[in-house]
Amino acid sequence: MAIDYGSKRTGIAVTDELQIIASGLTTVETKNVFTFLETYLKTENVSKIIVGEPKRLNNEASSIATEINKFVEKLTQLFPEIELVRLDERFTSKIAFQTMIDSGLKKKQRQNKALLDEIAATILLQDYMSSQRF
Repeated sequence: MAIDYGSKRTGIAVTDELQIIASGLTTVETKNVFTFLETYLKTENVSKIIVGEPKRLNNEASSIATEINKFVEKLTQLFPEIELVRLDERFTSKIAFQTMIDSGLKKKQRQNKALLDEIAATILLQDYMSSQRF
């Protein structure tokens, strides 16, 4: 599972049992993310959670990093049995937006920020899986 945390919305992506392809699962309001995760993790087998680590081009932490670190801390406390991995998420939102354009979505559909967050989480998970294969 990958999580693209945001102050308003959080995108979530998952992979199949064989970890071949990442797919967008949903986007939830950040204030409800732990409720969603508790419900989801009771019924689904998740061995790792990848959480995006936002960095600036100069490799410094971005402005939301403190908020994400608190989120990660709580995630670790609530689900200690699940391995947590941080992964650089630079450019995932830009790549997600370009993906929306390339897939032929109309301008109105591309304005759907929830879809953008879900696609960004999918890219994050696919990047992680690709890095593990090599």
